[in-house]
Amino acid sequence: MKSRIAVLQRRIERIKRKLLELGDLRPGTLSEQYNVCGNPRCRCKDTPPQKHGPYYQLSWSREGKSTTRFIRSPSLAAVQAQVRNYHELRKLVDEWIDASLELCDLQLRRDRQDGSATQQG
Repeated sequence: MKSRIAVLQRRIERIKRKLLELGDLRPGTLSEQYNVCGNPRCRCKDTPPQKHGPYYQLSWSREGKSTTRFIRSPSLAAVQAQVRNYHELRKLVDEWIDASLELCDLQLRRDRQDGSATQQG
C-alpha cells in the first residue's frame, strides 16, 4: 500500500509540473466554414459550386453562455495551440482527480489500519 501511495504522489507531482508548462488557454472547438453568397453570377453558384472560404470559426460555452467567433488566418496557428493547451489542461485535471481519488482512498484505508493496530496494542 505504501508503494502505491508513493507512486500516486509522484504521478500527481508530474501532472502539476505539466500543468505549469501549458501556455495560453482557450476553450472551444475550431471548425472550417464555407459560404455561399447572394450574387447569382458568383462562382459559388456554379455546378459544382466553388464556395467561399475557408473561414475559421471558434465556438465555446462558458458559464452557460455560448459564443462563436471567426478567427482570421494569421491568428489561426496561435488559436489552435491555445485550444490544444485547453484540452490538455482538461485531460491533466481529470488524471489528477483520478489519481487523487485513489490516493485519498488508500490513505483513509491506511489510517484505519494504523488506528486498528494502535487500539489493539
